[in-house]
Amino acid sequence: MAFTQGFISDLVGRAATIQNHPIGKVADFLVGTPDDAFPPVDGLVIKTPQGLRFAPIDTLADVDDHGNVALTIAPKEPAPPESEELYLVADLLDKQIVDVDGRKVVRINDIEVANTGGKLRVVAADVGIAGLLRRLGLRSFGRRWLSRLGTVPRSMIAWNSVAPIREVNPSHVRLAVKQHRLARLHPSELAEIIGELSAREAAAVVGQLDDETAADAFEHLDAETRKTLIEDIGTERAADIIEEMDADDAADLLAELPEERQSELLAEMNAYTAGELRELVKYPEDTAGGLMTTDYVWIYPHRTTEATIRKIREIAPVSEFIYYLYVVDGDDHLLGALSLRSLLLALPTAFIDRIMERDLVTVAPLTPAVDVASTIAKYDLLAVPVVDEHGTMLGIVTVDDAIDAIMPEEIAKKLPHLRARHHSHHAAT
Repeated sequence: MAFTQGFISDLVGRAATIQNHPIGKVADFLVGTPDDAFPPVDGLVIKTPQGLRFAPIDTLADVDDHGNVALTIAPKEPAPPESEELYLVADLLDKQIVDVDGRKVVRINDIEVANTGGKLRVVAADVGIAGLLRRLGLRSFGRRWLSRLGTVPRSMIAWNSVAPIREVNPSHVRLAVKQHRLARLHPSELAEIIGELSAREAAAVVGQLDDETAADAFEHLDAETRKTLIEDIGTERAADIIEEMDADDAADLLAELPEERQSELLAEMNAYTAGELRELVKYPEDTAGGLMTTDYVWIYPHRTTEATIRKIREIAPVSEFIYYLYVVDGDDHLLGALSLRSLLLALPTAFIDRIMERDLVTVAPLTPAVDVASTIAKYDLLAVPVVDEHGTMLGIVTVDDAIDAIMPEEIAKKLPHLRARHHSHHAAT
């Protein structure tokens, strides 16, 4: 095959021939496994007097200097429905994609293919002016015009850095979620991209994410975008995502919704998480109760440090905030606390009640956010426990959430959201 590298715009609309006899024109290219990093082209779609016909790629004999395509045999099979294959022209040209490395939404103007390893593969997307001019048949004009501009912004994106906004063929395209390209983005970057899209496109992007990645992004979205997405992605999926969010963020989101919608979402969650969130939603957002998360590690006073460390290793994957350990009794009354450093420095046989700090700084659930932040700053804490009037442990407010709560809105808009993600439950040792 003489055609080893080029753009599909160079071939679309060109004549297709059999032994120099025209039989039609190239209309499109088919890709059967679009989830590959550099997917192979399965064949061409030829527009003939009899309709659209599929020409397998191994029947492509040559491409001349004018872009005309010579086939070894005439295509007889009808082109498959668009619902079953990825059509490069119909499905991707002029469509929005996420440039994962550039962290932005762009539009495909042309697609580059190349013969690698004996197969014609999709290797890059052209998102620049040159691709658009090429499709308009202004290649030579484009070269002259662009050369006068000096430095031209990068316009070629390697295909393994491309994440289509939507799955073209949901019944056949099954992207491995953990390896999905969108998951490579930082949650704040992913949230920025989602915020740039239309409601339909944003819902499509969320549809391509696993629940945990979607939850990370949701925690960085503005309230209006979150509410719109909750409506667009359906109750069951929305509930799954909210369950993966930090408890305080999940409660904030639910508080933004009408009570009827809250009830629908809570009914789809497991009973334990739903119960926690119902309690959290009751507190005003600008109080310790509204800021607190239930992701904390509690321990009983009779354990040894060795047993506690062993237990922490077991729960580490499900609890991200293990800077402090909170000591409680059987009724969840807060007895004391100790830092992870104190635990590690203690003798293996030491009992927790002998090394814990008993004189603790705490806040009440209705303590104003500004006072919570002031307390954390005054005592140089990473988190402060929230207890009720009976001394029962309710949760903790972390330093980052306290800062978020008091930060002026105009400053918050200028800064990337760097909150660490926590899970909506607490762990016991």
